[in-house]
Amino acid sequence: MSCGPRRSGMLETVQPENQSEGTGSLQNQSSLISFNEALAFFQTKDLSEYMMKIKPSVPRSGFSALCHWLFGPPRLQHSLHEERNLVFAMGLYPFDNTEETHMRVLQTVYKRLTGTKLDCPRFGGHWEQIGFQGSDPATDLRGTGFLGLMQVLYFVMEPRTLSLARDIYKLSLHETQNFPFCVMSINITRIALQALREGNLSKECNRRQQIIAVINDFYVATFYHLYQIWKSQHKTIADSGYVIQDVTTYVNKNPRAVIRELERYLSEKRANAIGQMDSPRGGNAGKDSFVGVCDLEPEEEEVDLV
Repeated sequence: MSCGPRRSGMLETVQPENQSEGTGSLQNQSSLISFNEALAFFQTKDLSEYMMKIKPSVPRSGFSALCHWLFGPPRLQHSLHEERNLVFAMGLYPFDNTEETHMRVLQTVYKRLTGTKLDCPRFGGHWEQIGFQGSDPATDLRGTGFLGLMQVLYFVMEPRTLSLARDIYKLSLHETQNFPFCVMSINITRIALQALREGNLSKECNRRQQIIAVINDFYVATFYHLYQIWKSQHKTIADSGYVIQDVTTYVNKNPRAVIRELERYLSEKRANAIGQMDSPRGGNAGKDSFVGVCDLEPEEEEVDLV
């Protein structure tokens, strides 16, 4: 069963059939879940099993360690280690069908992107519409754990960034520049995790005394940066590997710059929206384009888009 067409030039409101595939009866409508509510699930969960497996920094020794100490980014302040470790634990935490919070996060992402108000079946081809690779989104999360869903949840539930998320999603449905939106999002999460692990976000985290807020901003900023390249340079899926590689290099060297780029865009968009409220004429942002497809291994591994 499919909740709607896989690709389209327009963003459509999709109303899925009110029955499930192999999962029993489907509830008509579950409530949306905020990022903070989903985060509270992990903040109160016993994550000791995953904390023992995290790799929060890159091990270095000898000359490499000396160069990093002399010329590398500043060390993350010790007071932020607990929050940093929580991020990496979420990056290892698998999707659990028995957890109501997990199901609500998945449903919320689908609803916010497609505009439907009804729940979708847990399994089915409809997940490909928002850019998962098959009938079970959990299989795409094995490279970033539940953090891969948490960051796209933030993207679609944060009022400042929702319109950008929908612009990128609309681009993912483009006839020639299409790409799997959620798989690309998982790639961006992988980039953000590695930037945190390498210490490239430490300066910004120390300045703001936050980890989760910084890595979420970096995720959105990286997605926006990639989106701008894809849109302006008319990239297609054949270019995806090179684009992701170039974006990864740039954002790791310039994390603060890409966050500022995002801040400028959001400020300008808000100013334009306010101006349009006083104008007899409205306007919509231009159309977009992009790509993805992944084969994720462990959370550190890169995802190939083909």
